[in-house]
Amino acid sequence: MKDEGKQRRRLETGTLARVAVFTALIAVMGLPGTLNVFGNAVPITLQTMGVMLAGAILGTWRGALAVLVLYVLVAAGLPLLAGGRGGLGVFTAPSAGFLIGWLPGAALTGWLVERAGRSPSTLRLFLASVAGGMGVVYLFGIPIQALVSGASLGAAAGLTLVFVPGDLIKAALTAVVVRGVQRAYPDAVPAVHQERLRAGGER
Repeated sequence: MKDEGKQRRRLETGTLARVAVFTALIAVMGLPGTLNVFGNAVPITLQTMGVMLAGAILGTWRGALAVLVLYVLVAAGLPLLAGGRGGLGVFTAPSAGFLIGWLPGAALTGWLVERAGRSPSTLRLFLASVAGGMGVVYLFGIPIQALVSGASLGAAAGLTLVFVPGDLIKAALTAVVVRGVQRAYPDAVPAVHQERLRAGGER
């Protein structure tokens, strides 16, 4: 029983450490700041790539947890979003839907990568990043932007088109980076990590 307790604590500590690292990574990717183009109130940032990376490497629930921790810190007032933004006000801004979409976006990316097996291809990683980091985020972002700003869904969707080229590049970079990390460190493959957890060990 004592050994089981120690093992459980090791697993919990390892999970918390991984989640904390990716929460920090998403925050750090906001340091370059924001870019607003064509009068769009929703800025372009690098942080969506951090969300893609979290999902692709941590998997479904740990990727979502990394984003949730970021939400809590931001809501507490820490300026962890690009441009030094923080506080509850960011959850009512025109960009709130895109921010809210990060959590289910990371979860879907992780879920798809988990089902890609022990050696997900770069293409599978790219498609998972596009589905979660773009599709889900846009699904939340566009209607909430329209609601908050008073614009039509069509107008909000049109403004979002400016994000597509950059987000596709982020998804491609995510796929390449994750594939390289997984080759060097197989435990970064969610399916492999889950197998090790079931076997009772984490490294």
